[in-house]
Amino acid sequence: MQSARDSLEAILSRLAARVDDESVFVKLYPEPARAAADAADARRKAGVTLGPLDGAIVSIKDLFDVAGEPTTAGSLLLATAAPALRDAIVVRRLRQAGAVILGKTNMTEFAFTAIGVNPHYGTPGNASDATRIPGGSSSGAAVSVGEGTSQISIGSDTGGSVRIPASLNGVVGFKPTARRVPLAGAFPLSATLDSIGPLARTVAECAAADAVMSGENLAVLLPLPLDGLRIGIARGVLFDDTQEEVATTFDWCLRKMELSGARLAEMSIDDLLAELRAATKRASIAAMEGAEIHADWLATGAATPVDPRVSGPLSRAAAIPATIYIRAMRRRAALAAAMDERLAGVDVLALPTTPVTAPTIVSMTGDEALCNRIEGLLLRNTQVANQFDLSAISLPMPGKTRPAGLMLVARNGHDHDLLRIAAGVEALLAN
Repeated sequence: MQSARDSLEAILSRLAARVDDESVFVKLYPEPARAAADAADARRKAGVTLGPLDGAIVSIKDLFDVAGEPTTAGSLLLATAAPALRDAIVVRRLRQAGAVILGKTNMTEFAFTAIGVNPHYGTPGNASDATRIPGGSSSGAAVSVGEGTSQISIGSDTGGSVRIPASLNGVVGFKPTARRVPLAGAFPLSATLDSIGPLARTVAECAAADAVMSGENLAVLLPLPLDGLRIGIARGVLFDDTQEEVATTFDWCLRKMELSGARLAEMSIDDLLAELRAATKRASIAAMEGAEIHADWLATGAATPVDPRVSGPLSRAAAIPATIYIRAMRRRAALAAAMDERLAGVDVLALPTTPVTAPTIVSMTGDEALCNRIEGLLLRNTQVANQFDLSAISLPMPGKTRPAGLMLVARNGHDHDLLRIAAGVEALLAN
């Protein structure tokens, strides 16, 4: 087994070779990472371990506080912000678990937008084809895992920001139930919808990182047998405009699960989706809560340029009366309860994570109407888990020319069951 230090040095030399064209990482910590790797290797030699993350090479999204430096959150506006006084809670817990924190990964500005483009710090090319978009907002996180410059990367997910790039880069991405993982020290977008989740090559690695960040004891992740598992298929608006290749592979995955004894149940949630859409017609919850976070510079004008795809929706949301926001939140709470009731008869909901694979970066920067349409499609399925307060995971679907994910969605608080089911599905699809 390769030492943590050797793994780290191999990654650092890869990154050194492309230092003039680096868009996946925005900051590296080579010396602290070397010290952490050496400590992990010394523990292993002594037969001591801090757990499954001991010596794992981990990167963190550019919105987590690291003591002594400003947290830039993909924006030039925060480059001169006051340095963080302490590490984010999740960063502290990762360090205590022996993780080797290599650096901070690139992201879309303020974690807004799903394409993965950043006009200030560059756009990371997709891990499977650098001419294509990475997906966002945890763009660098997914590319880093996909290309092997991190074993695990920590992202945030407000409407799909972990699962969208996981799907497009062919890796696993987990969004826990909101607030299970502490948000303190993570630059916010929406206090209601934000979740902190890991991206990795396997469900087991995601489960290990999630356990450390949530402060829970990790029991051995035993894959759940699929025999008798109840899988809900909510055909309807969430399946519209799905690329043929994605739809075909998704149906193949369903057949494999059914042959393993899973029971597929057709169901509809279109009425709940339509009601939430009506309740947030004036602006999304993320935009309204984001407008409050950014109220000061929205009122006075930003000192440095802000991506218009970010500033535009935030500016419009800033003009929404408080009564509209309060009513939307009240309606959302009622609809989340109704969704929980609707999902009580199944173990998980299954759907394509993203209905499309990654388009080219050029097509997304050259055609605004197409970009808006693709962004809407990328967010459509994933945001359901955030809006209705659920947990969800994206698994790579096998045998595809361009990556796309299979998403499993579970009820609020059913994270551990979801991870066990996902491990079972992962094993099935690997065969």
